Amino acid sequence: MTRNPLAGAFAKYRLEATVTDAGMVTPTMRRIRLVADEPIDFAYVPGQHVRVQINDPLSVSGLLRPGETLRTYTIWELVPEERAVELRVHLYDGDGIGLKWMRAAASGERVTLWWPQGDFFTRPAPFHLFVGEETAGAAFGPMLRALDPSAVVYGLLESESPEHDLPMPGPHRLRRVYRHGAPAASSRTLRTAIAELELPDGDGAAYLAGEARTCQMVRDHLVRERGWDRRSIKVKPFWAPGKRGLH
Repeated sequence: MTRNPLAGAFAKYRLEATVTDAGMVTPTMRRIRLVADEPIDFAYVPGQHVRVQINDPLSVSGLLRPGETLRTYTIWELVPEERAVELRVHLYDGDGIGLKWMRAAASGERVTLWWPQGDFFTRPAPFHLFVGEETAGAAFGPMLRALDPSAVVYGLLESESPEHDLPMPGPHRLRRVYRHGAPAASSRTLRTAIAELELPDGDGAAYLAGEARTCQMVRDHLVRERGWDRRSIKVKPFWAPGKRGLH
């Protein structure tokens, strides 16, 4: 991959790496393991993402369409002592540059990463609520792993069918729900399940991720029907029908 000659002042935020392993985790979820050229010494909070430079930003196409040079992926696992980063991404239908890269990435490929950003991570709360579908699993996994075993956790994780379930790290468990062919956008499955989910009184900390309209529906339910403060709810829309660049 072409190195960005504008590196200069931004070099400390950039990481050059090599793909060392890639493969499917579920029928629609792919993992990619990257090993950095240098020690990883960036600050990182589980739930944050990296930006992958897929196309050269100084090429003609990069200058004309800068939005088609970078894509964002949540870090599934960071192992500093091995200089390793693992990404897990749901391969939903589409032909965007990020999906093409994730489908084709193979061992030996060179990659430029721009290091962790984002505020989608857990915070102190009486209890934690996670709601999302397949695309959310890659973020929820590291967030759950980072929670203390004594944390009180509730949640819903939707997928097409059980074979599409991305295993979540223990000891915390989320309730699984399935669409069985129903649309993932504006998901009635998740909307019904959140209405039926018993939660403690008062606000916890909610983390909603996945399809944009579904996230909005769940947030509206928590605020309007359960009386949650909007400030207690973090939303991370990963995709929306027909819209590129969210992931």
